[in-house]
Amino acid sequence: MADVERLLRELARHEACYVIIGGMAAVAQGSAYLTADLDLCYARDRDNLQRIANTLRPFRPMLRDAPRDLPSRLDAATLQAGLNFSLTTDLGDVDLFGEVVGLGSYEQAVEFSEVIDLYGLQCRVLTLEGLIVSKKASGRPKDVQALPELEALLELRGLGGRI
Repeated sequence: MADVERLLRELARHEACYVIIGGMAAVAQGSAYLTADLDLCYARDRDNLQRIANTLRPFRPMLRDAPRDLPSRLDAATLQAGLNFSLTTDLGDVDLFGEVVGLGSYEQAVEFSEVIDLYGLQCRVLTLEGLIVSKKASGRPKDVQALPELEALLELRGLGGRI
């Protein structure tokens, strides 16, 4: 399981720009969903790519499911060359997404996010609306399975919203 608090503290220390998405966003929004990783949609400007790389580098990020002897280096150039990265670090699994299915880039994800206090940090987290749009768009069985709970949470909050 990821040490989410430590990861978020390090991201804050490096002033990285991101939106928490996926299971951790669902949990922050009140879901009972269990998750073992941290999913982030990140800003893709050069400075932020460097901040993300600097945040994760001390925790020995490796591409998940890649052979252990495969040389890898997480730096701004690597992040710029790709879009989505599934990483294993000393602090747990971290998935980096340049785009959120159904929403788009970081800038669009920000439009479907809000700032929530997590571990005493002000973190940008995908809203219930954003989670629902994204999970509907992905169509993956585990995402479809999560929809009734997310929709019920949205209804309990009395939000008509944009969806």
